[in-house]
Amino acid sequence: MKELIINADDFGLSSGANKGIIRAWQDGILTSTSLMPGGMAFEEAVALAKENPGLQVGLHVTLVQGRAVSAAQGLPALADASGAFGNDPVFAGMRYYFLKPLRKKLYREIEGQILKCREAGIELSHVDGHLNIHMHPVVFDILCELMPKYGISTFRLSRENLSANLAVDRQRMVGKCADAFIFASLAKRCRPHLDRLGLRYAGEVKGLLNSGRMTEEYLLNALDSVGEGLTEIYFHPGCRPCAELDRWMPTYRHDDELAALTSSKVTGKLAQLGIRLRNYRGEVKNYA
Repeated sequence: MKELIINADDFGLSSGANKGIIRAWQDGILTSTSLMPGGMAFEEAVALAKENPGLQVGLHVTLVQGRAVSAAQGLPALADASGAFGNDPVFAGMRYYFLKPLRKKLYREIEGQILKCREAGIELSHVDGHLNIHMHPVVFDILCELMPKYGISTFRLSRENLSANLAVDRQRMVGKCADAFIFASLAKRCRPHLDRLGLRYAGEVKGLLNSGRMTEEYLLNALDSVGEGLTEIYFHPGCRPCAELDRWMPTYRHDDELAALTSSKVTGKLAQLGIRLRNYRGEVKNYA
């Protein structure tokens, strides 16, 4: 059987992101979302999640291009004086790997993000990361300690079939090849630890190589390469005008991604291919 999880990242980032995600859930094929604890619209997102209890919510670990939830303590700093993380994911990743004094601070921050969601009444079902920072070796090792502790049973193992992606969209070929190699290598490291801990993950994750450009046309073609078993496809739906979306992701096609998630052509294609929608808990969603 072909089963598909449709996830929206950046829940809580802004009202524009929240509006797009709820529309994709209520009127489209979305099955789950991932919550940013430091997002400026976190409280709004929590309220919306409680109004839509069938929408499964996971943790969108944020350690770059966002705000910390824990107080800054000492040097080296995890975030600046205002609580903002750095904007460069490569530089941030190198700091987290080579500056060993940051590891205790990372542990405290990641646990703080989990606790902020739990204290708001959100039962987290899965973990992924902003810019896929959850796959970073140091961050992943911390999550392997914290996920069992807090009953989180599923992890986004980010890696995508490069040839299947290029068959649909040949833009940004060099960048895609680099991303596919990096995340395949990270996934190879992560997988045995997840198996040992009994943490579940999808067979493939689509959205990594076309992040921000998951349009209706792309999705209709990409669905042909969904294989047997469980696949996750993640999106960034949103509604403009929204200053936060423009600030962080000016080139992302948020409205077009929302249109893809609410497209009757997409639901027809899912039915034609016999693909079942479900979330990480295994709850099935009928085509909207």
